[in-house]
Amino acid sequence: MLKIRLSRAGKRNTPFFRVVLTDHARAASHGYKEVLGFYNPMNKEFNLKDVEKVKKYMSHGVQLSERMKKLVKANNISL
Repeated sequence: MLKIRLSRAGKRNTPFFRVVLTDHARAASHGYKEVLGFYNPMNKEFNLKDVEKVKKYMSHGVQLSERMKKLVKANNISL
C-alpha cells in the first residue's frame, strides 16, 4: 500500500521535510517514488507542488499519514 508522508531532509537543528509518495513498509527517506512538496516547520511553510496529482493518487487508494492529514487540514487544502 502506498502512503503520502514526510521525509526529513534538513541538517541538525534545522528540520526540513519533503512530502513523498512511498510504500508504507519502507523508510520514508529511502526508496520513495515521487516528491510531491515540502514542509518547513521553522517558518511554518507548507507547499504541495501539484494538488491535482495528490487528489489523483488518493482516488486510487493512496492514504495520507497522520501528520499529513493535520498539515492539509491546517492549511485549508481540500483533497
